[in-house]
Amino acid sequence: MELGLRDKSALVTGASSGLGLAAAKILFAEGARVAICSRDKERITKAAASISTDAGRVLPLVCDLSKREEIESLITRVQHAFGQTDIIVTNCGGPPVGRHDTIGEDQLALGYNLTFMSAIRLIQTVLPGMKARKFGRIILSTSMAAKQPVDNLLLSNTYRAGLLGYAKTLSREVGRYGITVNTVLPGYTRTERLDYLAEQISANSGQSKADVFAGWENLTALGRLGEPDELASLIAFLASERAGYITGTAIAVDGGQTAGIL
Repeated sequence: MELGLRDKSALVTGASSGLGLAAAKILFAEGARVAICSRDKERITKAAASISTDAGRVLPLVCDLSKREEIESLITRVQHAFGQTDIIVTNCGGPPVGRHDTIGEDQLALGYNLTFMSAIRLIQTVLPGMKARKFGRIILSTSMAAKQPVDNLLLSNTYRAGLLGYAKTLSREVGRYGITVNTVLPGYTRTERLDYLAEQISANSGQSKADVFAGWENLTALGRLGEPDELASLIAFLASERAGYITGTAIAVDGGQTAGIL
């Protein structure tokens, strides 16, 4: 299927590994120019090389998404290199793990700026150009926790759910400009982040990491963990011309784990 992504310009954040890198790879494979970012220069440069050695079509950038000024600089650099941003995939690492009685003010603020405000600031910065061109694809990568809270992930549950409300409201406001806004909700997927969570749970519960992973697999209808490419394929479709009549949705890619019917 031709997705109509050839020569479109995309920005994928948090793309040095895992879900972000998988999304960047498939967008590039479909013909888009791709800018990727993370806080670590070495890791993002290595990630870019794993996509392509064509410096004109893959742009690695360093950005701390918890800081407004760095986001503004990021978008300026992407615009300078590519001329415009047609597609943005907002993605970042999860906030600190914890419960209400273990989360302090500093962690609340970090989670707010990294998980919640980073997506909003990125979107607000690219929206004027999208409106002017009457085209845009905004895709927020959050978590199934936005719809079905996960124990010990108080901050992720809270801020990611807030992004669902933001995305749905925004979709109603910008649809007339040919801009779609959708959210993807990955479940337990084989990434570095999931390995980190397994280590945390193992340390706190005494379970082995293998048992933690087996428990997650048993929560799904398919009996297995997801792979990054499976989420990336949905992102590529939502970014495409083919998905022009899909907006305001929140789609779970969780192997059937989410129990709700909506």
